[in-house]
Amino acid sequence: MPSPKKSGGKSKGAASAPAAEVPAAQQRQLQTRSSKAGLQFPVGRIHRYLKQRTQHNVRIGAKAAVYTSAILEYLTAEVLELAGNASKDLRVKRITPRHLQLAIRGDEELDTLVRATIAGGGVLPFIHKSLTQGKQKKGGDVVPSGQ
Repeated sequence: MPSPKKSGGKSKGAASAPAAEVPAAQQRQLQTRSSKAGLQFPVGRIHRYLKQRTQHNVRIGAKAAVYTSAILEYLTAEVLELAGNASKDLRVKRITPRHLQLAIRGDEELDTLVRATIAGGGVLPFIHKSLTQGKQKKGGDVVPSGQ
């Protein structure tokens, strides 16, 4: 009789042995890296993107993806909170690019961080002081511009 085929590699023939059935109660629950870190952003996906974007095949540690996910989640929550406040001030329920623009440009730190043009965001309302002051008479009295 011919001997059974052995698979190449280091498996030691475990594939041919029948696997013991483990009850569902003892089976280990899968837990994502995002849930372990207590984040909503996908740690695994960001880790994959970090590995794809590096040059010279540099190793990317596991903590780098968690840290990057936490930063992205914090910045997103900050921008969405400010944009939600802006939409609430304007008495609408939907956040539009205009609300994002007002939120980002209204916050000094986010304004320096986000130096991009937001499509459909418009401009910030600003009227120079010299335009709002009234015209001056020859005697030095100020006449309001509405009269």
